[in-house]
Amino acid sequence: MRVRVMIAIGILGFTLATSGTAAAQVITMRWTVDGEHRAALVFPPTVPLGHSKHPLVFAFHGHGGNMNSIAQKMDIHTLWKEAIVVYPQGVNRPSAVDPQGNRPGWQVEANQANIGNKDLHFFDAMLATMRQKYLVDDTRIYAAGFSNGAAFSLLLWAERGQTLAAIAECAGRLAPSEQLTLPRPLVAIAGEADPVNPFAFQQQTIETARQADNATGAGQPCGQYCTEYPSTTQTPVKTFIHPGGHLYPSWASANIVKFFILHRQP
Repeated sequence: MRVRVMIAIGILGFTLATSGTAAAQVITMRWTVDGEHRAALVFPPTVPLGHSKHPLVFAFHGHGGNMNSIAQKMDIHTLWKEAIVVYPQGVNRPSAVDPQGNRPGWQVEANQANIGNKDLHFFDAMLATMRQKYLVDDTRIYAAGFSNGAAFSLLLWAERGQTLAAIAECAGRLAPSEQLTLPRPLVAIAGEADPVNPFAFQQQTIETARQADNATGAGQPCGQYCTEYPSTTQTPVKTFIHPGGHLYPSWASANIVKFFILHRQP
């Protein structure tokens, strides 16, 4: 992996139509990784923790999305002000709905054809930079994503699970070639009427995660759409199964943040 970091870090007064704050400071960071120009929006913590280290969240957009839209949609930085929140930008990648790869997205399996591990290497480069620039709590590093970004978050669990404390995925699924070998807490959000990523495939990913997390017992209701599967290894699986389609619900991020706050690496 060849990485050239151009922390031509542009510090902007970046106004997002988000709940909570009218404006938030954001840093645009840029890298060159494996010959590709990469970027991410980084929201530093807005609540200081003194000399304490901060949680770190990576939030990935879906295929055809971008870092600006996912920052507005997920809004994790306003919900968890103590956290460092990174919204990376994908580059053109093929997918089932875009076989020619004309829109930005993410690899979904290791050593993917014509991609290799470029997005995994991008994650590695971002993580190294965050550790250099901020006081990162290595026991509280999280991945979250929507659709193709959810699939990449699940790939990170499979391939970088030793780094992560918990994962959140919405409307995604794990590639059949990947295996989950490390138990990690998961929150999964799925729409029963999803026309893009059929619900049956999302269910299979949830079942795979329950097996990996030793959370195979009966689920316990935990609110609207919500079921929690306790784990013998303290790595529960929480699901939100709603009747909608391929969408990121407005209530998703608040539940993801609550889940992340409860879980760190031992």
